[in-house]
Amino acid sequence: MEEKLCSYETLFVVDPRLSEEDTKAVIEKFTAIIAADGTVEAVKEWGKRRLAYPINDLTEGYYVLVNFNAKASLPLELERVFGITDSILRSIVVRAEAKKTAPAVDTVVDADAE
Repeated sequence: MEEKLCSYETLFVVDPRLSEEDTKAVIEKFTAIIAADGTVEAVKEWGKRRLAYPINDLTEGYYVLVNFNAKASLPLELERVFGITDSILRSIVVRAEAKKTAPAVDTVVDADAE
């Protein structure tokens, strides 16, 4: 029986003390893990931003958002690898909801016209 692919997104914060090349390598590592068992839809690098609270005496982090489709087993593996990677300060993987479209409005009724 074939597993259904679901839409997910992950946001992770990379240690800002890493060099630009090392930061790119960390991002490529996680996109490669996702691409191995799913499809990467979009990678948005938000760059260095201030953290809401200090983590390991750091007040900034390099934020990355990745949207992807994968089987239900991939988020667990992704969270496991985030947990053992020293250069990741924080991470979260969530299932993305399907985009809802607003119902089409054919006519606009003006209450004052009656």
